[in-house]
Amino acid sequence: MNANRAVIDIRGIDKWYGNHHVLKQCSTHVNKGEIVVVCGPSGSGKSTLIKTVNALEPFQNGDIVVDGTSLRAKSTNLPKLRSRVGMVFQHFELFPHLDLTRNLTLAQRIVLGRDEGCARTKARELLDRVGLSAHAHKYPAQLSGGQQQRVAIARALSMDPMAMLFDEPTSALDPEMVNEVLDVMVELAREGMTMMVVTHEMGFAKRVAHRVVFMEDGAIIEDSPTDVFFQDAASAAAKRFLSRILHH
Repeated sequence: MNANRAVIDIRGIDKWYGNHHVLKQCSTHVNKGEIVVVCGPSGSGKSTLIKTVNALEPFQNGDIVVDGTSLRAKSTNLPKLRSRVGMVFQHFELFPHLDLTRNLTLAQRIVLGRDEGCARTKARELLDRVGLSAHAHKYPAQLSGGQQQRVAIARALSMDPMAMLFDEPTSALDPEMVNEVLDVMVELAREGMTMMVVTHEMGFAKRVAHRVVFMEDGAIIEDSPTDVFFQDAASAAAKRFLSRILHH
């Protein structure tokens, strides 16, 4: 891991919804090959923060620099930037009218300009990677929630992203489906994918995260190496959060 190269650099971000200050001077970074978990109580701003990274949520102050490109610069091509940062949402966001193969080939062809044959080859490789090659002809509604989320991960990977963002990828799943998604994410981490993950899955955080960012009330309260966060969280808020999460 190149500890000196920030792929994602969040610099003093402020965001308001009307009079509601939802992100307050948030600063953190994700280095190349690093896995950063963002956690905190519901309503603390975690999902909003991760959505600002690829400009799905606008912000009013500060800047975010992704692989050297500023999101605030007028010259920045945001669609092109988004194509290089994979995003996996809580609710899959698959196209229900397309089979799995076409779900994985559409953006490859339209955004990356790949021909049909190359896109299909990539789709087959990635469906096999997430254990779903036998379902390539099926539609999303024919799959379980865990399977759909694995397809969503494969679709994000089909764009050859430089980094992956995960917004609570297991929170909409039945408990027995959570591990099948986390296993794919753990494998990505082992392969060195740069990842920023909003999650309540503290076992996953302990297992693969290099750092943990803890948020409360729109602010980043702690930004610590994983072992420091779990063994000696500095803030009372983080200690309360961990006591609730780890005792359930």
